[in-house]
Amino acid sequence: MYRIGIDIGSTATKVVVMDSEKEKIIEKILMPSGWNSKETSLKIKEYLEDKYGDLSDSKIIATGYGRISVPYADKTLTEITCHGTGARYLLGKDATIIDIGGQDTKIIVLQDGMVVDFIMNDKCSAGTGKFLEVMANRLGLSIEEMFESADKGTEVKISSTCTVFAESEIISLMGRGTPKDDIAAGVVNSICAKVVSLASRKSRANHYFLTGGFCSSPYMTKELSERLGAEVSTNPDARFAGAIGAALLS
Repeated sequence: MYRIGIDIGSTATKVVVMDSEKEKIIEKILMPSGWNSKETSLKIKEYLEDKYGDLSDSKIIATGYGRISVPYADKTLTEITCHGTGARYLLGKDATIIDIGGQDTKIIVLQDGMVVDFIMNDKCSAGTGKFLEVMANRLGLSIEEMFESADKGTEVKISSTCTVFAESEIISLMGRGTPKDDIAAGVVNSICAKVVSLASRKSRANHYFLTGGFCSSPYMTKELSERLGAEVSTNPDARFAGAIGAALLS
């Protein structure tokens, strides 16, 4: 029997397979969510059955943007609950979690291993992975290259809070010959400013933990730490926090 967590996000899907006692992670799977969550979930099922055999005795929890599209899941849980549980497992202590997803940003407060408060920005893509993706495409950079450029650049202020207007602003900056590194710094730092603004609506924490697709960026953790005036740590597996939490809660 296995404990399986499936986190179908708006951009990426994460799957975590744990042993029956939930003592170790056997496998982590990362794949694009694609345009159809149901189709993605069935591809996952096919892969898991090919590798692990009959899943009828296993426990499967689905979470994330496309959680309702996993027909074989035993249960669905919210991202808030799963990210809180997964982050606590990875960090080993309480913290305030910053989860920057493809379509939303979440601030989750943990106390005694439990979620006691949270706030989410899901009305606008500014401050999310989608915002960075749009701006990186406009600059002809990958997400990884965007962070590298930002680290080398001097921030140019991006005043627009709307993704559409911000893109127009970047086109104007490019037309004026503004260095690409400076524009990248402005874009990444504008995301950090929006995340910090959201986090400031909850009690200030001594320690923050970054989950989501940006967890592999030292520049992001450094910039957030400076702006929050507190330590922001992460983990190589932090982008799997939701799936890990789902597996642990199965």
